[in-house]
Amino acid sequence: MTVSTDDVLLVHGGTPLEGEIRVRGAKNLVPKAMVAALLGSGPSRLRNVPDIRDVRVVRGLLQLHGVTVRPGDESGELILDPSHVESANVADIDAHAGSSRIPILFCGPLLHRLGHAFIPGLGGCDIGGRPVDFHFDVLRQFGATIEKRADGQYLEAPQRLRGTKIRLPYPSVGSTEQVLLTAVLAEGVTELSNAAVEPEIEDLICVLQKMGAIISMDTDRTIRITGVDKLDGYTHRALPDRLEAASWASAALATEGNIFVRGAQQRSMMTFLNTFRRVGGAFEIGDEGIRFWHPGGSLNAIALETDVHPGFQTDWQQPLVVALTQASGLSIVHETVYESRLGFTSALNQMGAHIQLYRECLGGSACRFGQRNFLHSAVVSGPTRLQGSDLVIPDLRGGFSYLIAALAAQGTSRVHGIDLINRGYENFMEKLVELGAKVELPNGALRN
Repeated sequence: MTVSTDDVLLVHGGTPLEGEIRVRGAKNLVPKAMVAALLGSGPSRLRNVPDIRDVRVVRGLLQLHGVTVRPGDESGELILDPSHVESANVADIDAHAGSSRIPILFCGPLLHRLGHAFIPGLGGCDIGGRPVDFHFDVLRQFGATIEKRADGQYLEAPQRLRGTKIRLPYPSVGSTEQVLLTAVLAEGVTELSNAAVEPEIEDLICVLQKMGAIISMDTDRTIRITGVDKLDGYTHRALPDRLEAASWASAALATEGNIFVRGAQQRSMMTFLNTFRRVGGAFEIGDEGIRFWHPGGSLNAIALETDVHPGFQTDWQQPLVVALTQASGLSIVHETVYESRLGFTSALNQMGAHIQLYRECLGGSACRFGQRNFLHSAVVSGPTRLQGSDLVIPDLRGGFSYLIAALAAQGTSRVHGIDLINRGYENFMEKLVELGAKVELPNGALRN
């Protein structure tokens, strides 16, 4: 793998992170709310928008399709005007291929607005199978026709899309978003069973309801959408990023630090907070955010199983595993959402951790990966002293986990591929410096 020196961060570990940082709107909501603006007949105003790469990718795609996107009056505010939606040049769209998985969610809105859509090849983190075929199968059920071409997928809607009945084989967030963004303007009623119900999904439903959509959620993971003829723009403040907040909390625990995460909210993090406390971490909840710290003494080994909301989120797992390398005893981690998400632990072992992966379902109930030969369970033996190392970031959450490990380790680490972290963490290098981390770019910038 070739990595530019501009994409390398030197981390001098062993210093507790202390201070305050702010989290803005959720990466798993904001880009989707931006796509939803395509459905409106007038401008939308989205607040609490983070400056991350996924937002910039979606902004570029919207502008290619004639949507005017400009900053609002307050920091982190975007105004999106879809009054002149138009077809985009295939070559221009294709330039975004591989940079994000968000383009797949443009399908429904573009079919409603233009009657056709082109979707290039898709990127995203390599953490396990996230097939897009199901997205296209859903769109076919709504009445779309799809032609596979060498450079992507071309979709058409010869007539108005029609509501349908869909049952997800697994409560996938992306598939649920696809159905919501397509069903709101489809003719008739759409019933989605076994839907994802993450807080970001609820917030997207709030956005669509503000636009004029009719959407109800039942307690059995069933969402019903009654299609309407027209949607207006919206004004909405995105919910804070609970996944970023948990990453900083894990960093405080692993480095024996103390971090106030301004913007973090208890309600969407209750499952994480319970686990954080079981491990031995301390937190204090206030009106403006949550303070996380290591209270001293030994951390506790735990058994942990990831699951869809309201379970322990898979995106919380990787950062917390770094802290578990410092816990006394054997921790068991069972990953049930992405089959390849534990691959990042090989680098932690390189740094001195003792983590063994297993194909069996350990520490909990059997899951869909149990008979499929995936290394999806881990036993973490601690505490172990981590040593600085050369690290190559594999994916977004794994990348931030490597940063945490490098910060907790003795000595200096060279972390390659840090640009990937920009997908979901706003100004993360500046935040590290604000928290007292000793980090620098090869040219000496950012050193604390």
